[in-house]
Amino acid sequence: MTAKHWTDSNWQDMEQKPLEIYLFVDPTCPDCWALEPIIKKLNIEYGPYLRIKHVLSVDLSSLNNARKKLYCKTKNIEDVSSKSNSIGKEMVDNPITSPFVASVAIKAAELQGKRAGTRFLRMLQEQLFIKQLDVSDFDVLKMCADEAKLDLDEFFQDMHSASASKAFQCDVKIASEMDVESTPTLVFFNENIEDEGIKIDGVYPYEVYVQIVEEMLLNKPEKQQLPSMDAFLEKHKLVATPEVATVYNLSLQQAEKELKKRMFQQKIELINTKHGAFWRHLE
Repeated sequence: MTAKHWTDSNWQDMEQKPLEIYLFVDPTCPDCWALEPIIKKLNIEYGPYLRIKHVLSVDLSSLNNARKKLYCKTKNIEDVSSKSNSIGKEMVDNPITSPFVASVAIKAAELQGKRAGTRFLRMLQEQLFIKQLDVSDFDVLKMCADEAKLDLDEFFQDMHSASASKAFQCDVKIASEMDVESTPTLVFFNENIEDEGIKIDGVYPYEVYVQIVEEMLLNKPEKQQLPSMDAFLEKHKLVATPEVATVYNLSLQQAEKELKKRMFQQKIELINTKHGAFWRHLE
């Protein structure tokens, strides 16, 4: 884990919450997808104290990785998956997709509100990591927008507008100014603009993030009660077994047992994918 401190009052826009977290993500990055359960639990237990701002940080060189993958596939080069570059490994498993198009689409969704943008990001990641679809494809983006309950006409109009492109460029600029070199990266600020922020890159156990939250708040926060598992499943619609294990502090075996119990009650259904088991809430 690398932690970096910094001071910059320009990033303080707390909206009456004592702690703000800048979460730098690449929508096509598997580690960013893996961090989602931790972010969900932080929001549940410490929601009244913190505001999480998603900032897109895309390594556009991944476009070149995608092109190399296509070339290697057509030439039947079998040693692609042995490359040490982690992004290269994922590109072997995942469909060729443009992180730039996906990112502009997310910014277009955010023009309909922060929650709309978050829902769209989740839908986009599900299509990429669960269904292995190209999230730069028009039909896939339309599906994501529809499931995220966006105004479709407004969404596609915004996608081709200067507003979404400029918003994405603004995110890239923020990432550059904060020296964000990898995703996911979290930068924590408290309400005292004179205090330093803390930057952490990578994915770590939930307790690491809790320790930072508690250290940065002036008063020890009161942890909020977790919702029932049924309520959690109903809200998030599609969850992975490790996600439930993380949120409810269960072993994978315990989480799977609880989920299977609800499957037999016909509350959820099991979806097996190459990335593991997912559970969809039944309406």
